[in-house]
Amino acid sequence: MNRLDRLKTMTRVVADTGDVEAIAEHRPQDATTNPSLLYKAARMPQYRELVQEAIDFGQRQGGPPDEQARWIMDRLAVNFGIEILDVVPGRVSTEIDARLSFDTEGTVRRAETLMDLYAQAGIRPERVLLKIASTWEGIRAAERLERQGLHCNLTLLFGFGQAVACADAGVTLVSPFVGRILDWYKKTEQVDGYPADQDPGVRSVTRIYNYYKHFGYKTQVMGASFRNHEEILELAGCDLLTISPALLEELASSDDEVPRKLDPERARAMMLERVDLDESGFRWVLNEDPMATEKLAEGIRLFTADTLELERFALELRRRA
Repeated sequence: MNRLDRLKTMTRVVADTGDVEAIAEHRPQDATTNPSLLYKAARMPQYRELVQEAIDFGQRQGGPPDEQARWIMDRLAVNFGIEILDVVPGRVSTEIDARLSFDTEGTVRRAETLMDLYAQAGIRPERVLLKIASTWEGIRAAERLERQGLHCNLTLLFGFGQAVACADAGVTLVSPFVGRILDWYKKTEQVDGYPADQDPGVRSVTRIYNYYKHFGYKTQVMGASFRNHEEILELAGCDLLTISPALLEELASSDDEVPRKLDPERARAMMLERVDLDESGFRWVLNEDPMATEKLAEGIRLFTADTLELERFALELRRRA
């Protein structure tokens, strides 16, 4: 067995890409997408038909250009999701527009629209995770969607308070961003790196995992945004890990052992204190964590920028048609 196969015996491996061919090569259980990944995939010639179908769909809906653009983006996300679900046995995570990160009602409506499009294609709700930013408003939207039987993946998660609020809201899973946490600490502390077991992103996910398992939360933890395979190996045993094709290839090319690092039984035996957060407590804890505050805001801006780039790309193709 190679390292990737060994990892799969203790952790659900998820492909972090919109490239269907790369997903099929590594045979993960699930896959995740985001605007950045979709923009990259949409420019590949082999996926031009998916883009064109979304453009045609948006035009058929009519209305002003901005409304057509919204339909195009929703349809494009679903088109890629459907293709991905043809090659993975599990679930695909589809991102809600980051511009709705502080709009609970707007997030719920957009999520319902996406799920309607999936339903029209015959995709069952249990095969889709709705990716929503871990703002207070996003968490409240996810709480409502979960009560409707729609499952949510809370993304752009950097702080422990975000993780606590997500679990208390009963979301299906959270995606702490390991690599982006590392980036912040390297820049702030002006260091080149850390030993893998001292990596700030790894330590953040480990803390969240142990807290969830200790207190019996059903919410699962999916480490995301890795910078190297050492971070991945330090989180072996985590519920899920979403990994880029390049790092999947690195793991598959080695036959070394993969010791389990995270274990629910060990977590249950720990001495941990429960945390209770209302809205003001959530906002205060986030405010007191400069890394989480800065990376959450930056992540929303970056996903928004990539969404706008993808919109411009699709609308330019429509104009040329």
